[in-house]
Amino acid sequence: MSLRFAYNTNGAANHRLDDALSLIAEAGYDGVALTLDIHHLDPFAQDWAHAAERVRGRLFALGLGSVIETGARFLLDPRAKHEPTLVTADPEGRARRVAFLQRAVDIAQILGSEAVSFWAGVPKPGVDRQAARGWLRDGLEEVVAYAAERGVVPALEPEPGMLIETLDDYAALCVEGLSLALDTGHCLVTGERDPAAALREFAPRLGTVAIEDMARGVHVHLPFGEGDMDVPGVLDALDAIGFRKLVCVELSRESHRADRMIPDALAYLRACRERRA
Repeated sequence: MSLRFAYNTNGAANHRLDDALSLIAEAGYDGVALTLDIHHLDPFAQDWAHAAERVRGRLFALGLGSVIETGARFLLDPRAKHEPTLVTADPEGRARRVAFLQRAVDIAQILGSEAVSFWAGVPKPGVDRQAARGWLRDGLEEVVAYAAERGVVPALEPEPGMLIETLDDYAALCVEGLSLALDTGHCLVTGERDPAAALREFAPRLGTVAIEDMARGVHVHLPFGEGDMDVPGVLDALDAIGFRKLVCVELSRESHRADRMIPDALAYLRACRERRA
């Protein structure tokens, strides 16, 4: 069996969702990492469930699997990027984030998605980090329980600069039922592990995997060939652990040229596989 690749719609933000899905399918991807957003399946729209059912039919017609992503910038607060989070001091803000993640689980259930990926958030200045960890654990346990009831895989993504930044941070949580969303590029940013080694070490806990190029120490998602990522090595590691879920290409800054990036990224990945054959 070969690796299965998906493309994240946060890198096609200037396209209608139907058009983005068509481009992704036409390029030859096996799936889509669907970032819920105001223009791409708005989870707060009045008809969100009907819209999700329609997208499910579209994915089926195109032969695409899916992962649900929850990193939209201004979905919850138009004045504060990525806020509120699971580590926000305001209880109502944390409850709103939990409700959003639960809605993402509902949508994943409708779509038959492989996982829902989400992150912890950044504590605001002056917030006690121990208190933030307690809020985070409470929120995670609520989301994980909700997902378990619906047969959906919840996966936490360590994100540079956030409360849960590294793989060790994730492992220290010890939340039963919480899978790992591993962005291989983040390993280059934090310098904690070689990306291929991280895949091998955390193989049993992987809920979903993202791939892109990245320069060491710089959290900018780059097109393949423009950073320090050993892409063939990462693909070999995924093969070695028998990873058969979607490997999601995340080029969140490339929406202005998504028409080229979508096919070019998959062509690069396929060329890496061919050179190894």
